[in-house]
Amino acid sequence: MSCERIRAARKKTVGTKQTIKAVQKGDARVVFVARDAEAHVTEPLLALCREKGVEVVMVDSMEELGRACGIEVGSASAAILEE
Repeated sequence: MSCERIRAARKKTVGTKQTIKAVQKGDARVVFVARDAEAHVTEPLLALCREKGVEVVMVDSMEELGRACGIEVGSASAAILEE
């Protein structure tokens, strides 16, 4: 259910580096983070989202998030951008 939102989004980021940049710039509306991603990868993003007040949706796996984003590999995080 939660992945449907990212699948339907027209503007999104895929990957933690791009997602962090989008949150820093204030462009990210909702951030998706895979539960099975390594903490050292996702924790800085989660802290930034708390600081900026950005909604975070946890997804079961990197594989599921990657598929929802239309890529063939897993993704630790993704974001829906302001339109």
